[in-house]
Amino acid sequence: MRKIIVLGALVAAFGFAGAASAAEVEVKMLNKGTEGVMVFEPALVKINPGDTVKFVASDKGHNVETVDGMLPEGGQKFVGKVNEELAITFDKPGVYGYKCKPHYGMGMVGMIVVGEPTNADQAKAATHPGKAKQAFTNLFDKLAATQTAAK
Repeated sequence: MRKIIVLGALVAAFGFAGAASAAEVEVKMLNKGTEGVMVFEPALVKINPGDTVKFVASDKGHNVETVDGMLPEGGQKFVGKVNEELAITFDKPGVYGYKCKPHYGMGMVGMIVVGEPTNADQAKAATHPGKAKQAFTNLFDKLAATQTAAK
């Protein structure tokens, strides 16, 4: 009986340790940031499956939502309300593109990479209005640079 209790305690401890190791990253929605106007900071976030990204409404007039065509298979779409914080836990590996709907054409976009960017080619093929196209090109360039540096 004692062995069962000890084994149960070890399993519970490892289970809690796994949950405790999940990270939370904050992304601010800003009118003006270090990268320009109408931005998410940081715009590129790399996390592990099970981690959470919390979008913080630092300035008014912004929301966050997924971009069509920029989700891995099985990835969950999300849509936040204007001026509200939103926390999303990401379980499926891949590239997630997101935008501020009111400022999408101004290039207010960002990208989350969960684990390996398994759907990067599909995500790159998505079309975008105005400055969002160049903003995503820059984000994919940053992602490539971080992957090259990691090798």
